[in-house]
Parts: sequence; structure tokens; C-alpha cells
Amino acid sequence: MIAWLRGEFVGITGDVVYDPTNPANMEINAVIDATTFHTRELKRDAHMKSAEFLDVEKYPAISFKSRNVTPNGANQWKIAGELTMHGVTRQVTLDVESAGSEVKDTRGDFRTGASATTVIKRSDFGFAFNLPLETGGVFLSDEVHVDLEIELIRKR
Repeated sequence: MIAWLRGEFVGITGDVVYDPTNPANMEINAVIDATTFHTRELKRDAHMKSAEFLDVEKYPAISFKSRNVTPNGANQWKIAGELTMHGVTRQVTLDVESAGSEVKDTRGDFRTGASATTVIKRSDFGFAFNLPLETGGVFLSDEVHVDLEIELIRKR
């Protein structure tokens, strides 16, 4: 509620099944290693990984599984799916924009990229920790803005 706090997960794996002739049949399964979360401030990172937030000892993984893909313009989709975090599963919708066609890299692999955004509520996933401010309000917003930058490599 004071300023944006940016953090990231660096341990992400998954699969995307994509048929360019029928994008609505896209399937996404992703797993995020919650222990890799960081904000570039060690004490804050330890607190974020504690039982008051991510509780990575009890819930070391966050997962997303797509359920419905709807075209939303050129190279854009709304992808609805199930996000499981902190032992709770909720429906979320990602607004996704593809970088376009694949490119061949120097190793001969084909790559493409996409960006995705959504907003989730911490309280929907059981995150209750907060601190009241002297001037009114609370320290943390219930809303978390999620921004994804994704690079996909086609399996050979």
C-alpha cells in the first residue's frame, strides 16, 4: 500500500501443447518452485518464504493448469485455469500476448515468447498476514499483480 514490491520466482518448469492451426486447444501445465522466490533483500525474502506468507516448507510448489483458451485478438488469448498455491486452488484468467512466430536460435532450437498478466487476491489463497498503519489502512494490499515473461522452446 506504500509502494510496489517486486519479486520473482526463478524455478519454473512446464509444458505447453500448442497447435497453431487450432490455438483454442492449447494446454498449459506449469510448476513454480516457491523456494526460489526473491525480492533481492534477504530478510524480506526469508519472511516471504515463512509460514506467514508462502510457507515453502509446507507448500514448496505453485502450479497452474489451463482449462479454457479463448482467442482475444491477433496473437492474444484469455487463458482460464486453476492456480494452486498455499494449499488452495482457485480459478484465474491470464491475459496472454504472444511474441508471434517462432525463431530458430543458434543451437537449432525453435523458440517463441509470450507475456501474461493477471491480478489475484492474497486472501483467496489464505494469506492473511498484514500490519495496520498509524495513518490508517494496512501495510499490504490484498491484490497481487502477476506479470509473466515466458520463453518456450519447441521439443525436438
